[in-house]
Amino acid sequence: MVPYSMSKKPIESMQADGEAFFATMNKRRSVRHFSKQHVPQHLLELAIQTAGTAPSGANLQPWTYVLISNQDMKSVIRAAAEEEERKTYAERMPEAWAEVLEPLGTDDIKEHITDAPWLIVMFRHSQRLRANGEFGPTYYSHESCGISAGMLIAALQNMGLATLTHTPSPMGFLRDLLGRPPHEHAMLLMPVGYPADHAEVPNIMKKSLSDILVVHS
Repeated sequence: MVPYSMSKKPIESMQADGEAFFATMNKRRSVRHFSKQHVPQHLLELAIQTAGTAPSGANLQPWTYVLISNQDMKSVIRAAAEEEERKTYAERMPEAWAEVLEPLGTDDIKEHITDAPWLIVMFRHSQRLRANGEFGPTYYSHESCGISAGMLIAALQNMGLATLTHTPSPMGFLRDLLGRPPHEHAMLLMPVGYPADHAEVPNIMKKSLSDILVVHS
């Protein structure tokens, strides 16, 4: 163990910082129309480094982030993703899922994959290499990766970059295309960049605090 130190802020500063961060995050929306404008790699690396600070079960940090700018690879990924999405929309999607997607206007065409300057693919580790050279299970890997992904989204938004949490299902093709080991499972495919000048997002509302909070005092 090592000592832990956190600077104690005045309540007023805590309130102001919290309100500023909420205002930034409250503007976040899932973007499907991206500018092709270049985004420096070091910004993506910083956001991923921030995501890597997330808490995780037993501190196993069960994630790998793959960062892609190669246009040929993005085209291959788009073709594979759209093939899976066509099957999903035509054959696999239950009525209850299609019902909630309809207002968002999504379909099997995923131009954001090739338009955005960067793709980030998050892989979840279901196993980890033990000191004895054998593989053992990870613990709470889904929850850990979910927290890390949320921190990544917040870091990107805080920088002024847009993204989308795309989950073409099944996602096994990403492991094959990107040469990841069998114990890594693709969890998110995220285009990242500046929104296009013509970008539009669904006119949605977030639940109010009273809708999501229960206080026992």
